Amino acid sequence: MKEISELSFPDDMRYTEDHEWVKKIDDGKVRVGITDYAQDQLGDIVFVEMPEVGATFLKGAEFGTLESVKAVAPAYIPVGGEVTAVNTGLEDSPQLVNQAPYAGGWIIDVAPSDLSELDRLMDKDAYVEMLKEISS
Repeated sequence: MKEISELSFPDDMRYTEDHEWVKKIDDGKVRVGITDYAQDQLGDIVFVEMPEVGATFLKGAEFGTLESVKAVAPAYIPVGGEVTAVNTGLEDSPQLVNQAPYAGGWIIDVAPSDLSELDRLMDKDAYVEMLKEISS
């Protein structure tokens, strides 16, 4: 596993204590995935279970799972809302989550029911500080 300083955490995203990231995209929607830290901890991801488009979730609900050679981990939705897209590329290439967690490895797009929920998530500095605390 990598040191925290070797991992990537873009400035234009928000982060959860459960290691998901959220980024605003077009039309008031957000994109969701797992962080570089999470994919590093899980190891080689071999399967990603995703919800159906149109499914709705409350903030913090489990929306899918990631299966690696080491473990199966739940993914929790950082903001409540309706799933508007899933990354179908992960069906054939789940390793994209390891290779590019913030680009090709995104998991779902969501139309948030309350955009203000984003404001209650961590920015990059707060997330990195949390990682340092749990790693010490």
